[in-house]
Amino acid sequence: MGEKDWSIIPDKERERCVTGIEALDTILNGGIPRSNSVLVTGSCGTGKTTLSLEFLVHGAINEENCLFISVTEDSMKMLNNVVPYDFFDQSLIEEGYLSFVDMPDIYEELGLLDKSEFSFKEIDELIERIEELVLEKDVKRLVIDSVTSVCFQLKTEEKIRDFMLQLMKMLSSHGCTSLLVSEISPEEPRYSQYGVEEAIADGIIMMGNLERQGDLLRTLQVVKMRGTDHSRAKYVLDLTSVGVLLVPLLKGGGVDTVGGGADG
Repeated sequence: MGEKDWSIIPDKERERCVTGIEALDTILNGGIPRSNSVLVTGSCGTGKTTLSLEFLVHGAINEENCLFISVTEDSMKMLNNVVPYDFFDQSLIEEGYLSFVDMPDIYEELGLLDKSEFSFKEIDELIERIEELVLEKDVKRLVIDSVTSVCFQLKTEEKIRDFMLQLMKMLSSHGCTSLLVSEISPEEPRYSQYGVEEAIADGIIMMGNLERQGDLLRTLQVVKMRGTDHSRAKYVLDLTSVGVLLVPLLKGGGVDTVGGGADG
């Protein structure tokens, strides 16, 4: 065996996975460090799925193979319910740059569809099947929506930790940058349902709702991101046909009228 290379790659030199959401890439000093697994967390209606899908669409436009694994909702139904992007082209799917797989179909293949709890052996088989998809499609960007729903089948903290560690290690080993959607209640004091996911993830993008003068505003905040310096400021998020738009939230609760937008 050869000696391990213990040299450290400076943050500024790490290859970036440019999200295509201009303001988010600015917040992250150029994008998500390549191969990171990022928890996109928040309560219902905060825009997690829409942001994650836009991340994949921009990758597909740049001819990176991208995969969306939908756990609880039929992927075609999901596509019909998200904001229709001006820059989305059906040919991205037809040419194979953007693929969709429903997790229940994977469960059925593995004989797990009617299981109320997965064993450690079944967790290994699930990771192996996801890895097969990554290799078959040469996937460089992956979204699982939601990882919370998968963890619900695991029950124990030990199994959730095993699943998350295996999943993230596997994706990183193949140079795949991933967004793992995490569902939490608005009152939840932590960033994930079980508290395990947030500690293991390379990054956390927190999405929320903020009531201001009778309006409910969506917000985004990068809580952590390994491998890069980043802003920890809170931004107001708007979902539009030209993509996710982010505007700085002022400390007094107001909104800066001059903010970054998304590449159209």
